[in-house]
Amino acid sequence: MEDSTHAAAKRRVLTRFEHGRLISFVDEVVTEWPITIVLNGEELATLVCSPEYIEDLTVGYLASEGLLADYSDLSDLSYDDRTGTVYADIEGVDAWIKESGSKRVLTSCCGKSRQSFVFYSDARTARAIASREVRLSYSGCLSMMGAMQAQSGLFRATGGVHNAALFDQDGTLLLSRMDIGRHNALDKLYGHCLRNDILMDGKVLAFSGRVSSEVLLKAAKMRCEVLLSKSAVTELAIELAEQLGITIVGFIRNGSFNVYSYPERLHEGE
Repeated sequence: MEDSTHAAAKRRVLTRFEHGRLISFVDEVVTEWPITIVLNGEELATLVCSPEYIEDLTVGYLASEGLLADYSDLSDLSYDDRTGTVYADIEGVDAWIKESGSKRVLTSCCGKSRQSFVFYSDARTARAIASREVRLSYSGCLSMMGAMQAQSGLFRATGGVHNAALFDQDGTLLLSRMDIGRHNALDKLYGHCLRNDILMDGKVLAFSGRVSSEVLLKAAKMRCEVLLSKSAVTELAIELAEQLGITIVGFIRNGSFNVYSYPERLHEGE
């Protein structure tokens, strides 16, 4: 891993207390890089991220926020890595969506009686998934999580990033991304899929971080049937998963896991 201005990690001389004494050593530390998204000539947001796959991150973020309804609406995208500025032009952006994306609304999701507070953009773009195309074995859940962790050299070197990966249901690793921000890692996956016309049909999403309501909603926007995580799941995420038709498998570690919603997608086969 080279030390460059925008490297994902840099080497630092550190001091460590170990076995009753101080030692100096060289270690790799993750870096943070701010990017500013300029949408149709106006500054939209600044994200702090790992300095890789910035254009994928931008596309995934814009789609997650409901500003990019269809990838074909993106007429221009460019990144100036000297200033950390991404320029995006999207045709037909609704001014109300742009201004209201961070406002919460009370919604009865998917026609159910249960109500939840979500962001306006989430209520607009997160739709229930009726498909049951994915069928995943118990051993498959374990092997996919192991495969995601095994390919993450930066996490092993620094311990400072989140990982996300996309699999075919047969266990084939299709794509993986890392970032200091858990949302960014997912948006990098989402953006890559949109830019390369990769559909989520029959795919499984694996994730290293906690499954919060925001993470669950990102999975829904990606049209993901199954979300795997090695970490905990929040109560609101479970409620939303039940409403949106998503299977959550969490705490995948040491040969065990918890199934929080729609266990019928899982089976005992190899």
